[in-house]
Amino acid sequence: MAKTEKEKMLAGERYLNTDPELADERRTNRRLINQFNDVSKTNPETGIEVMRQILNRAGKNLDIQPPFQCDYGYNINVGDNFFANYGCCFIDVGAITFGDNCLLGPNVQIYTVNHAFDVKDRDRGVEIPGNVTIGDHLWAGGGVIITPGVTLGNNVIIAAGAVVTKSFGDNVLIGGNPARVIKKLK
Repeated sequence: MAKTEKEKMLAGERYLNTDPELADERRTNRRLINQFNDVSKTNPETGIEVMRQILNRAGKNLDIQPPFQCDYGYNINVGDNFFANYGCCFIDVGAITFGDNCLLGPNVQIYTVNHAFDVKDRDRGVEIPGNVTIGDHLWAGGGVIITPGVTLGNNVIIAAGAVVTKSFGDNVLIGGNPARVIKKLK
């Protein structure tokens, strides 16, 4: 039996983003995201309860400031002591996984999908997922962009405004566009 477009997406394979099932799931998630963004302004505790319904997994001490955006939510996993400042946006077609003790500055964007290079496929809505995996003790400054397929090790600091297009190991300060190692950390 052929895979559904959702099954292809979750398996990291090329899929059609125009699929009705996926479109319905994005609409359903958007309603929850809007609820989170609205209620969090006046009642942060209730907002976090809503966010726990959105995310696949969230550890203890979850703190996400509104507004926050994501496509599905069920592809996002965060460890303990997670903080995301205002305006973060996660395009979670592929999995986004955070370890423990991660801090995101305002307007951090994480993308886990590329459009097809072939114009005919791109016009049809073909997309290619690329998971993003982040270890423990991340600090990402404001305006950081992390692109599909990136893996970051433990104790990584990303300078504000950096565009991370490749993977980096443990104990580094990275920055720039494209991001490069600025300093090794102890």
